[in-house]
Amino acid sequence: MNLYLHKYEPVIGLEVHAQMKTKSKAFCKCSTEFSAPPNTNVCPVCLGHPGTLPVLNKNLVEYILRLGLSTNCNIRERSIFARKNYFYPDLPKGYQISQFDQPICEGGHIDLENKRIGITRIHMEEDSGKSMHDFSSDETLVDLNRCGVPLIEIVSEPDIRTSKEAFDYLTILKQLVVYLDICDGNMEEGSLRCDANVSVRLKGAEKFGTKCEVKNLNSFKNVSDALEHEIERQIGVLESGGEIIHQTMTYDAKARVTSPMRSKEEAHDYRYFPEPDLVTVKIDEDWKQRVKLSLPELPEEKAKRFIADYNLPQYDAEILTQNKAIAEYFEKVCKGIDESSFKTASNWTMTEVMRVLNDENISIEGYWIKDKNLSSLIKLIAEGKISNNIAKEVYQEMLAVKDEEDPGQDPANIVKEKNLIQLSDSGEIEKIVKKVIEDNPKETARYKGGEVKLLGFFVGKVMKESKGKANPQTVNELLISILG
Repeated sequence: MNLYLHKYEPVIGLEVHAQMKTKSKAFCKCSTEFSAPPNTNVCPVCLGHPGTLPVLNKNLVEYILRLGLSTNCNIRERSIFARKNYFYPDLPKGYQISQFDQPICEGGHIDLENKRIGITRIHMEEDSGKSMHDFSSDETLVDLNRCGVPLIEIVSEPDIRTSKEAFDYLTILKQLVVYLDICDGNMEEGSLRCDANVSVRLKGAEKFGTKCEVKNLNSFKNVSDALEHEIERQIGVLESGGEIIHQTMTYDAKARVTSPMRSKEEAHDYRYFPEPDLVTVKIDEDWKQRVKLSLPELPEEKAKRFIADYNLPQYDAEILTQNKAIAEYFEKVCKGIDESSFKTASNWTMTEVMRVLNDENISIEGYWIKDKNLSSLIKLIAEGKISNNIAKEVYQEMLAVKDEEDPGQDPANIVKEKNLIQLSDSGEIEKIVKKVIEDNPKETARYKGGEVKLLGFFVGKVMKESKGKANPQTVNELLISILG
């Protein structure tokens, strides 16, 4: 890797397929349901029976326009479909309907923190079926449910130079398709798939090296790891005096290696020609404007608004808006509290809420604490009725009640039942403070002798004596006053 850092420069371009959230397929009325039994969501059209005619799903066009406009693409007024011809068991028609030389979106970009990644094209196409090899050692099973499922392919310019840039680009792209509500972004179910074109060249060289395409990357981590290993492999070949062969690679996540699958096809190998059964797609200015006006608030815009409306640091705003549903949950929590507690709501969402999501491996949709109950907990802290430490204890009690409608999840009920109201009466706290000082004469003498760091010792003793209910600020003030 030292050679890679100092001698070579990787050149990376990504091809991302995103499955659209349409209810029916791209060119027929079959369902796109993911979990249907094998070979049940099929019909003569998506199976390519003779005499059948495809009809374009208008929502597929609407969805690609949403992404194209959101990534600053030029929208082609007229675009056509093409047949991409190849033979494989999971492609019953013997061709895939796609777009070739006239894609609907071209010339856009996505901005990373310090870099702009160009988008060559975004085009519409249909998915193929799925071949399954893991049920038998000598048989391949084919499920054709996915045939005809609507996809869009986002092809980046070769502007990416590191695996981190690739990871960041994919993260932003996933955010976009989820915010636009056109794809669920689930890589495990194949809703978002990524292939990477990778080459290396000597630093300072203008000409690109020979590229290899790494296929079937089903997680952001796999994309990052596969890129690192393919870059190392290519550098190793060049350093040993060999030449890079233009081929398709696969990545083995367990062995952490890339290996050849087949020699890479060129576009002419697919014998593209215009799809004769589909008319030209015409996008007029009115249609573009209607879609543009319907676009939701996107992540970057939402982050700026969170900074302005909730007075949050940029870091908080960026973390909270990474996930649309988490951002919505945070805003619901804020509706139930005063603006002085917005930062507290941000802290709780980013720490305690997200910790549970990670520990339970769930999305915010599966998080069972109602936003109004988290608002109530934050209000109890703001009103001085409970301390932060007591709040965390109450939160654990709330987590134990998984029924959202159960009154046992209400923090006010928990505080009342367990007698956790914060002790703020300075007279009562003073009695505890004096008792602690009297019970610890050696530490008192040391403190008065200059060991002021012992203040924490006394605070801990007072909090323990009060069972955590004493107001920490009052405790500190009284200790400093009485100890002198």
